Order: sequence, then C-alpha cells, then structure tokens
Amino acid sequence: MGEKRKKSEEVGGDDEQGGGKKQILPSMIKNKDKRSALHAKLKHQKKIEKRKKAKSRDAAEKRALELGEEPPEKKIPRTIENTREIDETVCKPDDEELFAGNDADEFSSILNRKSDPKILITTCRFNSTRGPAFISELLSVIPNAHYYKRGTYDLKKIVEYATNKDFTSLIVVHTNRREPDALLIIGLPNGPTAHFKLSKLVLRKDIKNHGNPTNHMPELVLNNFTTRLGHRIGRMIQSLFPQDPNFRGRRVVTFHNQRDFIFFRHHRYIFESKESKQSDSKGNKDKDLKGEKSSQGKMVARLQECGPRFTLKLINLQHGTFDTKGGEYEWVHKTGDGHKPQEIFLVKCFQFYFSLVLKDENEFWEIGNLNLSFRGLSKF
Repeated sequence: MGEKRKKSEEVGGDDEQGGGKKQILPSMIKNKDKRSALHAKLKHQKKIEKRKKAKSRDAAEKRALELGEEPPEKKIPRTIENTREIDETVCKPDDEELFAGNDADEFSSILNRKSDPKILITTCRFNSTRGPAFISELLSVIPNAHYYKRGTYDLKKIVEYATNKDFTSLIVVHTNRREPDALLIIGLPNGPTAHFKLSKLVLRKDIKNHGNPTNHMPELVLNNFTTRLGHRIGRMIQSLFPQDPNFRGRRVVTFHNQRDFIFFRHHRYIFESKESKQSDSKGNKDKDLKGEKSSQGKMVARLQECGPRFTLKLINLQHGTFDTKGGEYEWVHKTGDGHKPQEIFLVKCFQFYFSLVLKDENEFWEIGNLNLSFRGLSKF
C-alpha cells in the first residue's frame, strides 16, 4: 500500500528518461483530487504565460510608437468565418439563368401572386404533449394554415388528399420523446420535399416579456440564403407566406441562415421618438433658466418577441412529393463524408448528378438524380 501511495504521489512530477522530460497529463492520474489539482495548476500556468505574452506585445507596441516606427502587425485569430473557402455556387445579381429558372419552378405561381398559399399542418402518428402547443403557435405564425389530425392515415394518402383540396404545402411535425425534433415541408402538387432537423424549441409562454401576435399578414425576412441550394430553400420558405404583408400590423417573421443553421424568430416592432434631454447653459443669470432643458426627438425601433423560437437544419431535399423508396434526392447531408468544416452546405450545393463528357463537346451523358433510400424519413 505504501509503495502504491508513493508511486501515485510521484506521478504529479516529471520523469527524466534518456535525458528528456516526460510530461504528465491530468488524464494519466487516477486519483481525482490530484488530477483536479494538476489540471488547475496547468491552467494557472497557461494563464500566466498568456498575460506575459500580452504584456510583451503591449511593451513592443509602445516602444515602437515612442521611436516613431510602425508597430508590429496584430495577429488575426483563425476562425471558421475567415478560413471559409470561396464558394462557386453563390448567386450573383446578374445570373440570368437563375432568375429565368425562378419563373418555371414549383413556387412561381405563389410568388408571382397568381395563387394564395394554403397550408395543411399535421403530426406524426405518435404525438406528444408539446407537439400540439407548437402547432398552435405555428398556426398563429403562418396565415391560412389549417391543422388536421393524423390518425392512422399514411402520409402518401394525406398528400393526395391535400392536393385534391387545393393545399399548396404540407407541414408534418415529428416528435420524439415528447419533444418536436423534425419538420417535413412538402410542396404541393409537384414538390419538392425538405426534411429539417428541429432543435432548441422555446414556446411563447417560456419567453420573457413576450407579446401576442395579431391577425395581420406578417413581413418576411430571409438572411444569407445566397447559394443555389439556399436560394431554393428560401423560395420554398417564402411560398408558405402570403406575398402581400400588412405593414400596419408591424409583424416580422425572420429566417436567418448562419453556418447551415436556420434560426427562426417572430417579432412585433414599434417606432418611438426618444427624447434626449440636454441642459441649457445660456441661462446662468436667472435661476429659472438654469433648470430649462431642450428636448431633441430621435426615432428608435423597439422589438417584442412573440414566439415561438427554434432552429432548423436541412437534412435532405427531395424531388417531388414524399417517397422513401423511389424518391430522387437533390441534396442529402451526410455526416463524416470527408468535407471540411469550412464548407457550408447551404453555401455549397452538391447536386447528385455526374456528367461524362465524350469526345464531342456537344454530347454528354447525365447520370441524373441517383435513387437513394434515406432511412430517417421512414419515421414520418
């Protein structure tokens, strides 16, 4: 026992083997107290070294300014944003091919105001407690949305029923362990179908100082949907809302895309004139003039969140309506497929087709739209 204690006490030091020192890491120590003590010691040493480097940097900059020389360049930290690769699929304002395709896609009739959006919202077969609460708030966010109970009907039959009833989109809310965890948005009658992962859901009642939305048509804000894939997803989201917002209602629905995560927020705004009071120094002779203050009006916008609040992440985008067996996928997110963390998928559209160029440049084969089976969609 004594030998074991001595060995465990000596673990915190450095062993000299072959003229070199072997560093002992906290993970190599089994004793919890000694492991935490060594971790705190190493952390304190790193903090001291960081302070020394900062002091030497400041001293070098100050010395250079005194001598009239140029100070040393500040090092820029390496982040995902500044190391992101240049994207070739970013939509440009002069892309005639892209804007010509907008007039022929599945959402053109709604976005050109030829028809009004009509949304059907349903759930998966096994619903939970927070599912209906989330759906009721979705009904207050999306105008002209209707909720239908799922029952035991197959999703393909629901798609057929919604098409016959002139619905333009179908939203399926999937729940797992009493928590909504996925959204399936199906464009009717010809698709496409987008499968999103839903996370970080906060209902209206859980938001501090929340407001209650009105029945006015909301304004829609889409941020950073800049690529081909992002442009298509943005138009799909845009087709869920009417294209004639009522600005008197002061309602804003925001979909903000950042690093392939789409953040949803729902706000009401109001413009107020804020008075900035300044004391008047001209009236020093009279006592009454000392207390006089001049007010200058300044317009300020105030926001009040109405909820809900959640985050979406695109899992796949499928041609046509829902079909797990013979569906053709435009894009599928695969984890561990060798992509770099600097690559953003809503910024990089990996289309599932390959072109084999023959000797004649005018001829080519397209092995288009590989038939893929995605096991995750079977839960709907």
